[in-house]
Formats: sequence, structure tokens, C-alpha cells
Amino acid sequence: MLQVNNVSLRFGKRTLFENVNLKFVDGACYGLIGANGAGKSTFLKLLTGELETTTGDITTGKNERISVLKQDHYQYDDVRVLDVVIMGNDKLYKIMKEKEELYSHTEFTEEDGYRLADLEAEFLEMDGWNAENDAAIILNNLGVKDEFYDKKMSEIPVKLRVKVLLASALFGNPDILLLDEPTNSLDLDAINWLEEFLINFPNTVIVVSHDRYFLNKVCTHIVDIDFGKMKMYIGNYDFWYQSSELALKQMKESNKKKEEKIKELQDFIARFSANASKSKQATSRKKMLEKIELDEIVPSSRKYPFIEFKITKQVGKEILRVENLIKEVDGVRILNKISFTVLKGDKIAIVSNNDLAKTTLFNILAGEEKFDKGQVLFGKTISPSYLPQDNSNYFSGDLSILDWIKQYKRVDDDTELRGFLGRMLFSKEDVFKKVNVLSGGEKARCMLSKMMLEEPNFLILDEPTNHLDLESITSLNKGLENFAGELILTSRDHELNQTVCNRIIEIKDDGTIIDRRLTFDEYYNN
Repeated sequence: MLQVNNVSLRFGKRTLFENVNLKFVDGACYGLIGANGAGKSTFLKLLTGELETTTGDITTGKNERISVLKQDHYQYDDVRVLDVVIMGNDKLYKIMKEKEELYSHTEFTEEDGYRLADLEAEFLEMDGWNAENDAAIILNNLGVKDEFYDKKMSEIPVKLRVKVLLASALFGNPDILLLDEPTNSLDLDAINWLEEFLINFPNTVIVVSHDRYFLNKVCTHIVDIDFGKMKMYIGNYDFWYQSSELALKQMKESNKKKEEKIKELQDFIARFSANASKSKQATSRKKMLEKIELDEIVPSSRKYPFIEFKITKQVGKEILRVENLIKEVDGVRILNKISFTVLKGDKIAIVSNNDLAKTTLFNILAGEEKFDKGQVLFGKTISPSYLPQDNSNYFSGDLSILDWIKQYKRVDDDTELRGFLGRMLFSKEDVFKKVNVLSGGEKARCMLSKMMLEEPNFLILDEPTNHLDLESITSLNKGLENFAGELILTSRDHELNQTVCNRIIEIKDDGTIIDRRLTFDEYYNN
């Protein structure tokens, strides 16, 4: 059990939370949500003791262990993969290391013997003899093969290091599990396994994620950070969304009725306060008026950008045809005689465990990378626009956001562009920020702004939800659902794939494809 009692956190004059009281219990999974900068990751640091509260305290049950998904895999460069996982249970790992050190003594003292006896008893009680096997099972379920177990972290691919850190957090049945964006960089199989793991996890889980499907699948509760407060809802993300929207709607309707009543009373008082025969009624209505209080509707920290892809150029019969496409990277054929034709109304999700194959295909379609053999033929009426996964090349200069966007939309008056950028959450002085200092989320919104101004009729999107918050992802999702043209995308966002796409092309390990016209849910559950 984890309890938060009257906790407030302030940085100077800025207050992140005020008088937070929450209780987290065993067997429940809590999704922690809020706008970027609301304090989600900061709250997790409070729970671990990495940060101190300004007021209040945080308590756990006696001897309960908190496990955290670490973010910096470089700190373990010289550590064996299996050891990194076991280090998730710090106490067990220290016992193992102390045992090793004592057994290495050439001369064994009586004191060493007593200490070893104590360590062996603790080791047995903590099921230490199965530690490596348990660590290997988690790694295997996350898709890390046994050939990597005895390697150092620096010797394995970055994508696998992320999985090792996740395995470390999950290891040893922690009492309280804190996960900050655990699905980042995971493939579909690993996400699916993690979902089942958390659904069946008997202890307390608190998770931060931008993946709405994931939150819906694993969460029993939602903790919402907004208005400088934290409120807990029973149910998953969709239930929270519907509940919060309903509560706001009811509050606005209640205020509207109160305002109408106030106007009615004010009119009566104004008409009859000087009338002797009506003076008592006017006085009575003044008392009624004083008792009416409007509900305070505090502006939410959540802001939704306006994302809409308009089409000015209609699509002809020919859209895109890919024929016998071959591409090798470092002597390995990652695209092997790929052929497919995009038809009217197609919204295609490209799926694969090979991230390089996906990104290479998207770069080829966008004309940013050459292929070895085959053909890529766009129709004459097609105006494509590309959102690359790595957008760093677009932001190397020191232009302001306003000047940067002018490269893609020439106007005589900046007012139109400033209004457009305002709808993409770059308001007032924000438009003068230099693009080379923007956050990942701000760069992503700049790229989406660029694409909208290009008014394409064909979209190519490589992980479009990367760096976006839940509000921006929701807006992007709606924008792509309403897009009247055709598109090809790859995304780890389950809900985006399911609600937008009507066709799935899977790139297999040998570089060939399986092309099926079905929903993402049908593919995912197949």
C-alpha cells in the first residue's frame, strides 16, 4: 500500500500540486495522466524519495519495495545483461555480490563463515537460486534472446537495452511498481506481453503512458493531474475521459441555469424595488440572489491543437504503385521484392519487428533514400507530405518558429500565420522561439503544421505520435480519421492504427510482406 498525505510541491512561486491525498492499493493499476509539464514524472520522483515534498508525507507498508523503470541505460554499459535485470531487486543483488566476494577469499575466517550463513539464509528466503532463471524468463518474454544474456549492456542494440531496463523494473515481484512510458520502443509482441503481465500483477502499479489503448487495457484507476490538483477516478482512460467531459458539461449547464435565474431575479428587483406593494417580494428576491453561487470553472492545463489536413488537389486513378522493391543495408536484404498498390480510400498501417525496414521504406517513398532495384511510381495528381521519425535536419538553424513556417507558406501578412500557429499551441511570444531549442513535442507540432500548410493528398507518417502528449495525439487521431486522402503510416499507438487504418502490410523478418485488408484489432488479435 502507498499513501500520499496532504502533499504539496512548489518550485519557487510555481505550485505543481496542492494538498494531494491519495491511497494506492494492491491489485490495482493506476494510470497517471496530465498535460506535458503538469508534473507526472515529478510525482513519481516524489514517490521514490528522489524529490522531497514541500508539505505532507508519503508512506508505504513496512518493508515494501518500490521498483522504478530507469531511463538511462548508459549507466550500465559495463554490466552484464542478466545482472542488470537482477539489480532491479537491489537487496538480492547486493547479497549475491557479497557472497561472491566472501567465497573468493583465499583464507576463510570464522567471521566470514557466520556472515555467509546469514547471507545464504536470506538468499534462500528471497528465492535467489532462481534469480537468473527468473530474469531470463522476463527477458525472453520481452523478446531479448538468450544470446545477449551474458553480454555487457554496451554490446547490445539500444532497442534491447530499453527492454532490459524494463525487465529490471519488473523483476522480483516488487510491492510497488512505477513505470514511466514503459511501451516506448517496444514492439507489438512485447507490448502485448507487458499488458498481460500488468493485468495479472498482484501488487500496486502506477504507470505514465501516452498510449491510450494501453491505459484502457491495464488500468483500473486514473489519476488526473490538472488545475494544480490530483483527482482519482475508478475505471480506465476512456471512462475518465467520458466522466471528466460529462462533469464539465454538467457544471457549464448548471452555471447557465444559475445565470438565467440571476438575470430573472435582477430584472424583478430592478422593476419592483421602488414599488411599495412589491417591495417585500423584491427584498425576498435579493436574499435569493445572494445565495446563488456560480461553480468556479478553472481553465484546464490541457490544450488540444487543431489538426486538420485539407485537400486542394483531387486524386486521380493512379495513387502509388510499388513494384519488386529491393533494398539492402550492410549486406542484409531488409526489403525483399516488395510489391503493393495503394487504392482510393486506403489508409495503410505498416507493421514489422524490424524498425530499420519500416523507416527505410518510408524514406524511399518520400524520395529521401535510394533503393537497389524495383519501382516506386506515384500518380501525376499525387502531392505527398512526409513526417519522418527523425526530424532533426529540419531544425538545425536558428530561425524563429514564425520564420521557419514561412518557408512552407508565403504570406504578405504575418497575422494569418500567427493565428494558424496559435491553433497549434504556439501563441503570443512563442512564435519567436528559436526552432533549434524546441522540445521534442514542439518540433512534432511544427512538423504537423508544415504538413497541414502543404495541403497534401497523400500522407507518409513514420511514428507520428512520438513526443506528443495525449491531447495532441487525440487531435492528430481525429485529423487522420477525417483526412479525405490516402495515407501510409507506422505507429506503436494501437488506437491510432485501429481507428484510422483499413489495411495492414506486415514486413516480415526476411523482408517480404503480407498484405491484408483488415482492421488493426483483427491483425493484432489474430
